[in-house]
Amino acid sequence: MIDLSGVNYEEVFRRYDIETEAKEKPETLAAKILASVSDAKLKRVAEDVVFMNYKGVEADVKVALEKTKPEDVIEKGLVKGMDVVSELYGRGIYYLPQVMVAAKAMELGIKTAESKMKGEREMKGTVVMHVAEGDPHDIGKNIAAVLLKSNGFAVVDMGRDVPVDEVVNMVEEKRPMMVTGTALMTTTMSAFPRIAERLIEKGIEIPFVCAGGAVNRAYVESYPLGVYADKAIQGPLLASKAVEGWNYQKFRLMWDELVGAHGAK
Repeated sequence: MIDLSGVNYEEVFRRYDIETEAKEKPETLAAKILASVSDAKLKRVAEDVVFMNYKGVEADVKVALEKTKPEDVIEKGLVKGMDVVSELYGRGIYYLPQVMVAAKAMELGIKTAESKMKGEREMKGTVVMHVAEGDPHDIGKNIAAVLLKSNGFAVVDMGRDVPVDEVVNMVEEKRPMMVTGTALMTTTMSAFPRIAERLIEKGIEIPFVCAGGAVNRAYVESYPLGVYADKAIQGPLLASKAVEGWNYQKFRLMWDELVGAHGAK
């Protein structure tokens, strides 16, 4: 019989890829990504988001607005900062608490910039989001919602444990270009094929992005409309392609190339 008494399981189960990425400090990564931002005031705004300075972001946005259009303050400052946060989260350096506080800073900054705009900020498109009926786990959905909002998409967040009929009715009402569902429990993921079937019955054939610990690509692609996502950071990328008119068949055909090319695989 094999003697396992001397095995160091901490070494066996270590994720060296994550540890290597996590060694990079937020300051170092922010400097690399924000190197393209030449305006010092916009860079300060971006850094407010990255380093969760929700108390000072409004003042810095007001300073930036003195010589920069509100749209540019949002896109080249606030959204650029959230790009860094997304990268930090994807590398396992930032976690949900940091993402949520950074999102608060970004939202306060956007509100300040929008107050100087003549009209409302134009959204790229609408996404309806929910957690499957019977499933209370919404952390992944919450992070995906933050990333979508920060990238200029309007989000209709239905929350967790959402009945199939309510999802279908909301999609029918809002007519989004994409709908998402997450499930952490295998007992709840069966809601997704039922939603897809109901949507098709109503003549609504938009990409239905499904994610969460309970699902995998093979399962999601076993029913119509299903498009698989394995990381929250892929949300804006998939949404941007949905805006371009990609249907679920094209997503499936191009999935490996799409997520691989953006380092999200």
